[in-house]
Amino acid sequence: MVLVFEIDYVLVNTFQRAVYVFEIPNIRHLRVFLEVVECKSISKASERVFLSQPAITQAIAKLETALGASLFSRRSDGMYVSESGEVFALRVQRALDMVLEGLRGAVRLGGSKSQPAHLLQMLTTTQLRALIAVTEAHNFSIAGRNLGISQSSLHRAARELEALLGVVLFEKTSTGISSSKAARALARACKLAFSEISQGRDEVDALHNREVGQLVIGSMPLARTSLLPKAIIEFSRRFPDFRIRVNDGPYDDLLYHLRHGDIDLLLGALRFPVPADDVIQEELFSSPVEIVARPGHPLCSDRNVSLETLQKYPWVVPGKGTPTRAIFESTFTEAGLDVPSRLVETGSQILVRSLLMGSDRLTMISEHQIQHELSTGVFKTVPYEVEHAYRPIGISVRNNWKPTTTQSVFINLLNDTDHGVDLDDQ
Repeated sequence: MVLVFEIDYVLVNTFQRAVYVFEIPNIRHLRVFLEVVECKSISKASERVFLSQPAITQAIAKLETALGASLFSRRSDGMYVSESGEVFALRVQRALDMVLEGLRGAVRLGGSKSQPAHLLQMLTTTQLRALIAVTEAHNFSIAGRNLGISQSSLHRAARELEALLGVVLFEKTSTGISSSKAARALARACKLAFSEISQGRDEVDALHNREVGQLVIGSMPLARTSLLPKAIIEFSRRFPDFRIRVNDGPYDDLLYHLRHGDIDLLLGALRFPVPADDVIQEELFSSPVEIVARPGHPLCSDRNVSLETLQKYPWVVPGKGTPTRAIFESTFTEAGLDVPSRLVETGSQILVRSLLMGSDRLTMISEHQIQHELSTGVFKTVPYEVEHAYRPIGISVRNNWKPTTTQSVFINLLNDTDHGVDLDDQ
């Protein structure tokens, strides 16, 4: 008998990246900017992008105003990219490469004969923002409110994009709007590209001593850890104006939002094999797993606890798919025993504590996760050594994520922090 307790999470608004004063520039202006960087001349760039020189000058001026920095040094013999311009150009190129890859995927999935490189020259940021908004909201009205524009404007931008690509992006259903595979592929690529451009803005700010970037961290639910607070405290001491956002949620949801650019890094128990080919993991340390119970539990004073005895007790365990659940089940099956049947499954540490304190239930949990309870006598370990029971704790990021210098400082602090931690297993 397995009782499953589910905790509901509202994630739609939680995982939307904060929108600040800086708006993603027009994608055409970004392309023009890169052409001027390469040509070192507005007149030569004008011939490549088929825009007038005044239009290019105006586009560059808008970018510089938005970034609060000069992107070029104007000389008599040409336009030479500044340090700020060089930093921003690297991010813009990465972003446009991401959009181009998304276009390739959308064209392939949608069966279109359009040329992705040509499409990239025709897109507008407004169209891409509309695509992302409708794909996430599954509703034009809600998407319009989220963007602060009218439903008709949003609908027009989305349909213009659909006509440009030559693929079906959205279809009406009984429950709202259904996004095609092509739409989802392009929307994901564009979200990652927009995040890349925002990081470019942050790096330009850092060059001018305006350290107001951000880092969005996905942390396991109820993570009362010394690892994350210590790193945040030390980081904030060095960079007091840098924004840090921590989002809690189940692992699968956090992983989804990591892969779609809503969060920058995921901190918690690692999964093996790696859950997706676009994600890489870095182990920080391994946490031993113990069997624990309430003080006064009959097994806490028994020095000859056997696996057969443990099998007879009721347990409270994390859900299937979590590292500790796998360790729990393999402990019995590898010994040729059936997994205990009287289980309560939950990801709530509060519920685990209450069930253990009020009954003879047992649980298997990371030693680091309950250091406080063990030191205060709330829990006691059962004298049975679980073999090969270590839970790797670490960082997961997108394999193409390039942290800013300041974000790298935070990651280094996580590596340097004392690993007496408390990370929930979700």
